[in-house]
Amino acid sequence: MATSVKHLLGISGGKDSAALAIYMRTKFPSIDVEYYTCDTGKELKETYELINRLESALGRQIVKYNSIPEGKTAIENPFDHFLASYGHYLPSSTSRWCTKKMKLEPFERHVGELPTISYVGIRGDENREGYISKKENIQTIFPFRQNIWSEDVIRISLSQEMLNRFEEGLRLTLSGGSLEQMLEILNKPLSLMYTRAQKVQALLDFNTKSFNHAVHHVLKITDYPVGKLEEFELLNSTDVLRIDDIYNILESSGVGIPAYYLPLNYEVDVDGMQVQGTYSRSRSGCFFCFYQQKIEWVWLLETHPELFHIAMGYEKDGYTWSEEPLSELAKPDRVAMIKRDHWKKTQRQKNAQDSSVSWKTQVLDAEGHGCTSCFI
Repeated sequence: MATSVKHLLGISGGKDSAALAIYMRTKFPSIDVEYYTCDTGKELKETYELINRLESALGRQIVKYNSIPEGKTAIENPFDHFLASYGHYLPSSTSRWCTKKMKLEPFERHVGELPTISYVGIRGDENREGYISKKENIQTIFPFRQNIWSEDVIRISLSQEMLNRFEEGLRLTLSGGSLEQMLEILNKPLSLMYTRAQKVQALLDFNTKSFNHAVHHVLKITDYPVGKLEEFELLNSTDVLRIDDIYNILESSGVGIPAYYLPLNYEVDVDGMQVQGTYSRSRSGCFFCFYQQKIEWVWLLETHPELFHIAMGYEKDGYTWSEEPLSELAKPDRVAMIKRDHWKKTQRQKNAQDSSVSWKTQVLDAEGHGCTSCFI
């Protein structure tokens, strides 16, 4: 009898997790995914609106995980409850107790000891790994990437101890010349000039499906949850989804792009000239997230002034959301300076991008006319 494996997908309120939920429901309907969210009590109203629209599109409930352990009474909401327990020590990039207490712990408490696959929406155009649970019964899968596996799985699958097992897995889907070429890539020694990451990319580029099936063959003799499945549909996926694909999924499904991602206009004086720029939020999560850029704090001040002042109220006894107290950031001269700096930075990036496109156009034009003298 096959071991029961749980499939979970967390909804953060951001575009990527929302698009992944729709993608999994549409592309892999036979996988019984449970959708969940961890409510901090300090989300933007746009986040709750997105979750409601997403529930309608999925035809499934998004389960809310409770971050307050049973038997303990929350002080108004989860964030304030944990803030009190931490002695009003505000979370920061070096002390992310908010993520730990209100996201990770309720997730792992809900999972318990059941073998679980957690689906995470890191895109194919992002270069980061994302959260990997330390619990052995939880395995993370990245459906939007060409490489759906986490780094720990890759490390084990390509280890010397598993080499024969990996080769066996390749032989299940390949033969003849294709098999020999794949084995040649696999057995090429690593060096400073040929890293494991380069080897993985070469194997994936040669045959993504065969690579995935070989990894699965290795996992079958481990305790990884995917290895407990006889069949796993994502092994045959060759999709790589990037930012434009995410927006297309959200628009076509009717869920739409979260409102806080939509650019809004602002005006600022730059060297005596009134110019127009745009700002928006770059992330989901609490409205006072300490990872926000200065311009995002200004966005919050001007679009949700009541929330900005709530965030400002949390700053006391030397604890602030960043190195600059919000009471200083909110001053008109400081707001104008932040907008001015943001506008200049945006212009520099735009000019650099235009220059890059222009240079590539010149190269293509030269190559198209057989001119190579400039590139010797």
